[in-house]
Amino acid sequence: MIDASPVTEPIVEHGEGPCYDAATGVMHWVDMLAGDVMGITADGDISRLHVGSVAAAWRPRSGGGGVAAIERGYALIDGEGNVETLPEVWSDSSIRMNDGGCDPEGRFWCGTMAYDETPGAGTMYRLNTDRSVDVMFGDVTISNGLAWSRAGTQAYYIDTPTGRVDVFDYDGGQLRARRPFVTIDKSVGHPDGLTLDDHGGVWVALFGGSAVHHYTADGTLADVVALPATQVTACAFGGPNLGRLYITT
Repeated sequence: MIDASPVTEPIVEHGEGPCYDAATGVMHWVDMLAGDVMGITADGDISRLHVGSVAAAWRPRSGGGGVAAIERGYALIDGEGNVETLPEVWSDSSIRMNDGGCDPEGRFWCGTMAYDETPGAGTMYRLNTDRSVDVMFGDVTISNGLAWSRAGTQAYYIDTPTGRVDVFDYDGGQLRARRPFVTIDKSVGHPDGLTLDDHGGVWVALFGGSAVHHYTADGTLADVVALPATQVTACAFGGPNLGRLYITT
């Protein structure tokens, strides 16, 4: 069992999607239904930037700033914090973005869910570097963690109600051969966000489970990070040499 300590006081309602920007040394995450992208520096200084009615996920851009998944599409943020909202990807107000990640080519994949969690109502989208958007697959209920292996040949993915972490082969910009990696008994929580380490380990936040589970590359449960908060949402490595695991709740 690994213990965790707080980095901030309770400052968000629905923390999600931590992601470290190595260029600036800032760990970002989102206050989802407030529509804000958060940031914390190594010195503990906290920032908050409003990007829309929903801020579902954030990733850094190579030229500075970042890209955020917002309620029904994406917003680009420059290095000065100016927000450019891109055209809506869909018009159905019952569906919103939920979580995502970048593939090895720098394209931002983000999946959706219905506000009322209608089974199969969600879709996986991909924002390309030319700002076009592709539909990648559907029949998703609560699209959550998505991360690629260090080699870029596999991607791990969670659709929370399945109770599983799945793994895909990744080739030619496509996810193929989806199969279960681990199944998590609902008695210990529901898989939400995830991240990978350099050894192929998969770290999974358990919503309702007060924990993060660490699985080795062969799917063996190796560690449990215990938390005082019940609704654990996501995790990511950050800080010097990516030596700390940051966890949102």
